[in-house]
Formats: sequence, C-alpha cells, structure tokens
Amino acid sequence: MRTILSILLLLFCGLTFAQTTITGTVVDDSNLPIPSANIIVVGASVGTVTDFDGNFTLTVNQNPPFTIQASSIGFEPSSQEVTANNQTFNFILAEGTSLDEVVISASRTPERVFESPVTVERFGLKEIKNTASADFYGGLENLKGVDVNTNSLTFKSVNTRGFATFANTRFMQLVDGMDNSTPALNFPIGNLVGMIETDVQSVELLPGASSALYGANAFNGILFMRSKSPFDHHGISGFIKQGITSQKASGDNAYTDLGVRIAHKFSEKFAAKINFGFLKGTDWAANSIDDTDMVGGTRTSNINYNGLNVYGDEVSTNIRSASGFGFIPDVEVSRTGYNEADLTDYNAESIKSDWGLYYRPITDSNFEVSYVGKVGTGSTIYQGTNRYNIDNFFQQQHKLELKNDNYFLRGYVVADKAGDSYDMVFTGIQINRAWKSDADWFGDYIGTIAGIELTGNPQGLTEAQKHALARDVADEVIDTNGNDGIERFEPGSPEFKAAFNRSINDPDLTTGSKFQDASKYYHADGNYNFSHLVDFADIQVGGSYRKYNLNSGGTIYTDGNSEIDYSEFGVYTQIQKNFELNDDMELKVTGSARYDKSEFFDGFISPRLSLGLTLNQNHNIRGSIQTGFRNPTTQDLFIGLDSGRAILIGSAPDNLDRYSRNYNISTVGQNQYGQSATITQTGAAAYNNSYTQSAVEALAATNNPAVLLTADAIANPEIVKPEKVTSMEIGYRGKFNKLIVDFSTYYNKYQDFISQEVVVAPLYGDVGTPLSVAAIANGDYQAYSAYTNSSVDVNSYGASLGLSTKVFGSFDLSGSYTFTKQDYDESANPDFETNFNTPEHKFKASFGNTNLFENFGFNLSYRFSDDYYWEATFGDGVVPEFHTVDAQINYRVPKLKSTFKAGGTNLGGKEYFTAYGTGHIGSMYYIGWTINNL
Repeated sequence: MRTILSILLLLFCGLTFAQTTITGTVVDDSNLPIPSANIIVVGASVGTVTDFDGNFTLTVNQNPPFTIQASSIGFEPSSQEVTANNQTFNFILAEGTSLDEVVISASRTPERVFESPVTVERFGLKEIKNTASADFYGGLENLKGVDVNTNSLTFKSVNTRGFATFANTRFMQLVDGMDNSTPALNFPIGNLVGMIETDVQSVELLPGASSALYGANAFNGILFMRSKSPFDHHGISGFIKQGITSQKASGDNAYTDLGVRIAHKFSEKFAAKINFGFLKGTDWAANSIDDTDMVGGTRTSNINYNGLNVYGDEVSTNIRSASGFGFIPDVEVSRTGYNEADLTDYNAESIKSDWGLYYRPITDSNFEVSYVGKVGTGSTIYQGTNRYNIDNFFQQQHKLELKNDNYFLRGYVVADKAGDSYDMVFTGIQINRAWKSDADWFGDYIGTIAGIELTGNPQGLTEAQKHALARDVADEVIDTNGNDGIERFEPGSPEFKAAFNRSINDPDLTTGSKFQDASKYYHADGNYNFSHLVDFADIQVGGSYRKYNLNSGGTIYTDGNSEIDYSEFGVYTQIQKNFELNDDMELKVTGSARYDKSEFFDGFISPRLSLGLTLNQNHNIRGSIQTGFRNPTTQDLFIGLDSGRAILIGSAPDNLDRYSRNYNISTVGQNQYGQSATITQTGAAAYNNSYTQSAVEALAATNNPAVLLTADAIANPEIVKPEKVTSMEIGYRGKFNKLIVDFSTYYNKYQDFISQEVVVAPLYGDVGTPLSVAAIANGDYQAYSAYTNSSVDVNSYGASLGLSTKVFGSFDLSGSYTFTKQDYDESANPDFETNFNTPEHKFKASFGNTNLFENFGFNLSYRFSDDYYWEATFGDGVVPEFHTVDAQINYRVPKLKSTFKAGGTNLGGKEYFTAYGTGHIGSMYYIGWTINNL
C-alpha cells in the first residue's frame, strides 16, 4: 500500500509541476529574422529553434527565474532572464566572425574554430544558402586548401594536400558519424548517395592526417557532414532547381535537382524525419582522343593508335611476331576502337532517401537512442584503371546509436550492389570480338600486308597506304570470292546493340564487361568524454571495429570461389588541458594517441601533440606534430582484375596464388614447353619474377637483350604493407578589426608510401636469364599493376592563407591562396607513381552581400588552378590551368517562407577539366525555389 501511495504521489507531482511558457523573436542587427537560431535554457538540456520568420515558443518544466540564451552560427550569442510565465522576448544578435563558429571534428568535442588545435574548415548554413554552386557539395570547391576533382556530374572527389585519384582511399567522409565509402570500391563516391541540401546542418573538413582520433582511413583528411535533428528542426521543407548544362561535346541538356525533408517532433521524447532527393542530368561527355602514353597522332597517322576515350583499340600486337615472317614489318598494330559516346548514354542520376527515429527517454536530458536508414541509387561515370559506367548502383546504410553530451556508441552496416554497371573499355573490346575475333582480325591484316609484299607491291603503295588498306580489309569480312562482306558493327545498328547488351550483362571479362558486386562492411565505434567527472583536464577514450565482407563473384576481387572476410580495430585516448598564463594569455595542450591493428599486419600507434596559444582573445598561434598510418585497402590486398592494360593484383598473403590464368606459349618457348603448350601463371609472378616496365620499354626501343640482363631491370616489388606519415603543422588565426586571418603551413614525410607499380612477368624463364628475355621479346609475358610500397621516402609541403572582411559596410569579401608541393626523387624509382595530382598554386575569392537591399542578396566566386601533371592508372597527362567564375542572386519572400535563387557556374564558358581523361566541364545555369528551410 505504501508503494502504491508513493507512485500516486509521484504522478500527482508530475501533473501539478509548474510549466513556464515563453515566446519571442530573434533578429539580426538589420532587423531581419534569423531562422534556426537556438534558444536554450542556460544550465539545462532544454531548448528549441526559431522558425522561418525568427519566431519561437519554448515551454519548460521549470519555475522562474532562469536564463535563456539565443545563438546562431555567425552571430554573437545573447542572454536574457525569465522572471515570469508567458513573457515575450526580442533578441537582437550582432553578427560575429567565422572564428566564433563552433566545430566538433578537430578534438571530438565542441570548441570554437578560433581555439581548434589543428586546421579546420567549416561550411555552415549561411555558406550553404549563399553558395553560387548548383548544390552544397559543389560549394566545397570554394573552401581554402580543398581540391574537388570532377569525375562526373554526380561524382565529385574531395581531397586535401595532394595524393589523390578518384579512388581516393586516403580521404574519409562521414555522414552523421557513418563512413559512406562504398564497400566495393573502398572510397567515397561524392554525394551520389549522401545528403540532401535542406537536411544539412553543417560541413566540417580537417585537412591532413587525422589518424590519431579517426583511424587508418583518415590519413590525408576527413570530411564531416551533420544533418539536422528533428527535435530542433521540424516541419516540411524542400527545394527544386531547374536548369541546363552546356558543353560543346554534349550540347545543352536539362538539369533537375529536388529534395523534400519532413520532420515531426511528436513530443519532447520522440521525433522522426524522412528525406528524399532526386537529381537528373546529362553527364560531361569525354571525347579526348589522343593517348600521350602512345605515339599519339590520329587513327589515320598512327597504326598503333590508342585513343584516350576510345575503347577496343587497347588490343594490339606485333604483326611480325604474330606472323613469324621476317618480311612482315616489325611494328605494333592496334584494332579499331569505339568512341566513349558510343558506349554510354551519359545519364547522370541520383535518387536517395533516408529516415530516422529518435527517442529521448529521460526528461531534461540529451540522452538519445536513434535508428537511421539510408538508401540510394544512381548512375554516374567512374574513372579508375578504366572508365566505368556506374548504372543503377545501389547502396544502403543502417545505424543504431546511443548518445548524450558525454558519450556515443554506434554500430552500422554499409552494403552495395553494382546494379547494371560495366567497364566501357572492355565493352569496346568485346563488341569488336563479337564481330571478329582478334586472331581473325590480325590474320586479315597480316594477310593483306603479306599479299602486297609477296606480289612485289605492283601498285607502288607507300607504307602508310599498305597499312590503311590492311585496316580496311580487317575491318570488314571478305567472302571466298573476294567480295565485300559484313563490315564492322556500326554504333546504333541492331548488331552493335546486341553485342553491347551481351557484353554488359556478362561478368566474365574474357567475354563480357559487367561490373558485379554485393559487398558490405560492419562497423562499430564509441567514445566517452570524462570532462564531467574530472576537473583537471578533458579526457576522452574510444575505439572502433570494422569487418569487411567482399563479394564480387570473382569479377573485382579474387572471391570467385567464396566471399572474403577480414577485420581491423583501433582504440584511442585524448587529454586536453587549458593553462591560464595571465589575464590575456591561455595555452591549450592536446595530446592523443591511437592504436590500430589489422589482422594481416602488426599494430601501429599514432600519437598527436598540439599546442594552442591564445593572445588577448584576438590572436591564436597553434602548432602540432602527429603521425598517421594507413592500412592497405581491400583493393591493395584482394583485387584480381584484368584491366586490359595490366592485371591489377593485390598482395594479401593468400591472394597471389588465388589469382591464376592460362596462357598459350608461342614457338619461341617450344624447346622448353613444346609447340603451342599452355602454362598457368599466378599473381605471385608479379612479385617474384618480373621486370620493370621501363626496362621492357628499353628492350622494345633498342632491341638489345642486355637491357634486361642487369639487376636494375628486375622489379620483384615487395608485398604491400601499411603506409606511415609524420605531419608537422604551424598555424595562426586572428582578427584585426574587421579583417580575419587564417594561415597554416605543413610538412608531411611519408614512409612506405602505397601505390601501384606496373611490372612485366615473362611466361617462362626466370628474370635475368636469356630464356625470360626471349619470352619478353616474343610477346610471351603479362603486365601486372602490383600494389606495393615506395622504397624512397615521399615528402610534401605547403601553406594556405585565408583572409575575410567586410567592405563598403555590409559586403562580404574573402580570398585564399594555397601552395602545395611534392618532394620525391622520381629518378630513384621511375616506375612508381605517387599520384600527387595537385596544382602547385590555387587562388579562390568570394564577394557578396546577404542583404544588398531588403530580402535581396548575391554572391560571386572565383577560382584559379595552376596547371599540373595528372598521373593515374587510366592515363597520365597535363591538366591545364583554369579560371572559373560562379555567381548567384537570391530573393527572400517571408510571406511564402521561400527563397528564390538564380545562378550559373563557369560563366565564362571556357571548358576545363580537373583530371586527365575525364569529360571537359562546361557551364551550368539554374533557377531554384527553396521553401521553409530552417
């Protein structure tokens, strides 16, 4: 009975507990409303946000007096005291500076940008709304020190401080704490299946090594995207953008981008949200023709032509070796290929949705239990070793998380399916072979040359005319009476379409080109902050665990017989302490260390030490030194993929012998193997019986076997192992009246740098012996792209300077300059490519006004990139310097809770590209309508 009375008493107290309701508005110093401003009760975990018109209502289970605070990013907070129920408050917030913005990523705890121990860039709600780019993700291009390489209209690759290809495994991208890299490719594919614009709360970017807190994948930088909580941002919001893309190669094409966000706060304990996004356009067509790795020229002038965006002409042979006749010219000849435009429709599309359920069981507490699900599908172009049409690609993520102000514990799974994706290079090859086999094509070619030579060349044809006639004959089928037969399949013809469809639906690369995968990974991580329990310092501990499950059916990885599983884990700690040196000076010391272990490698410790000295609240000097490391990726370890140019072979302990291939041996090897003998070569040959690519090229150029009989000609690369970096950084942040300055300089020293090295393995004979030289000379060899480590240290260094201020009263003016340089002795390792792929000089500037006159704003941005040399497995070449200007104007209609926007990118119209082999980037023009975006 006493227990029942106690429960009834508690219920009665809960029903009669006093509630205080307050209302009000939040505006800036121009009397414009500030949507999404935070209103909190000081000292309690209770609050709300303002609506589109800056209005708020807050009800709390607390009697006056107490204090409430209004704050918003980019403004100085303001507080007022509540003395009675039903009071009305009007907050006027003064505009602050970028240094006052709060970031979480730098130390895994909230702190001002001004006090961050390392360089950090932030892209908040104000920047998202005012970017001149077509979407917020494209707006990242304007951040200081950031490189954004455009692979496709729907796939942009973000990177910092060099060393990037589109397979950017050194850079990490997190969405609400979840890694959104694809399990199949092991790197992020931009925002293809990421966030929609109206749900983005903030974007933070840490350039450089971040392994001490975030593990092995955060080796060269990390991008954090946080979404809006339905407890703070509820209601329906959305946007639609309509426009065109304009490019010489593909013309003018429609572009549509729309998104809807629905969030509802059912009570103080339960809230939910759902987002949907759709984008559709036509991709930037790639029609670069000449391959500078080859002799160059054109198909007419070069019999061994290999066009950069022409596929099928990778198949090439030496016609004298193939025929065995000494009177046949000793030259390489390639098959006729198909242009990339014949092998794709350039459809760029992204369809994505996510949803979340959020539960806060304890009143006046931030403890929250949540479930988040994400799905996305789309079509894009990916450039790796070859060019791939990623069509109907599907990725899903599911996360469970427990968190409050002091800790989080989350677990999630990421799974993908390749859909209808295919390799465009192999598609061109297979369409050629569907019409006429390689043996028949080269046979017709050689037969034509032989007929001319054996009859004494009665027509007096030049060498060029002989080869032109031979190609004409080989590119059609001649019947027994010498009459013209069936010509090579023409793009668009029924025969071409049938061969195309057979290829893209066949995952066997000996007969097809389908990209097949259904891989996944499972991840768990957690963090606890002891700052509420101890006073002398802020102490955090945490850890993570990841398990990979690779399932490509043998089309990417060597998992043809069974799926491949492996795992890795890490633990870390951080201690942060502030020391007040005097009234105007404070020193922040941050130390952290992380231990990571992959099941294939020894564990590694990554420490970081940083010092931040604040002078009179306006100037901060920081310095840090840290080490980072990167475990070899799933591709480094387990890939077994024939790219046409070479076989990509990973070097996990059991991977080398798992990849094997049968070869027919030519007559040169008959003394050892017999006429037309067949041998099986495994991937181990790349690592224990191979020549360097440069040595094989020297043999072809000189016909001197001695070039292969030296120790320097032998490759035999080491099995791949973890990569390490030591990074040192010094920076300064400060303000001089209205001028904000942010400067940083760094030096990175890499050891055991991971990349790919092309090697050539003879099909018979040990390297360094005459028999193996004969194999190479006769074309009895296989090229491999081996994943290994540089024997020479790779270094890089650079600096960035950012300036921002107010001019002419209320106009925002900002600019940044970035210098980046690689320090690497290429002569010591000529066949090893670091893929630095970064311009030495970059300059960016922005000019605008959010309120030029009532409800009207504009922004103008400019970017300059110096020319640089791009090197990657698809091709190497110069990326010319470019200048581009983007602009937008916007008009706000408060009665409609709407903002209307019109803008354009690359307004000068001069096309450019950021990577060798991709489509040239044209212009984009759009108009947009955003409604109720709080």
